[in-house]
Amino acid sequence: MKMFVEPPAIYLHKQPVDFRKSINGLSVIVEEHMQLSSFSGALFVFCNRQRDKIKVLYWDQTGFCLWYKRLEKDKFKWPKKISGEVLTLSERQWHWLLEGLDIQKMTGHQPLQFTAVY
Repeated sequence: MKMFVEPPAIYLHKQPVDFRKSINGLSVIVEEHMQLSSFSGALFVFCNRQRDKIKVLYWDQTGFCLWYKRLEKDKFKWPKKISGEVLTLSERQWHWLLEGLDIQKMTGHQPLQFTAVY
């Protein structure tokens, strides 16, 4: 089952949040702290203090959806050294995060721009 249909953006809130918050509380964080529109269709990713749970909030044109994942024996590799309160993730980085990889250490090939073949 595919839960997210090509979101326009994926935003990660770097600081842990109180996981008693649900849709309304998380949407307030998106609007006031992240200064983004919670109705954009983007994924907004939050983590708890222990980093073993994540919640993802998104708007799907008919209402808010809240996706939740709890790890049983491990922790998410949450980025710490990147500056700023909000981090924009690529879809590739999002999958790396879910798979347990450290997105700060993972980098792909750099795109190249050529104008002619020599």
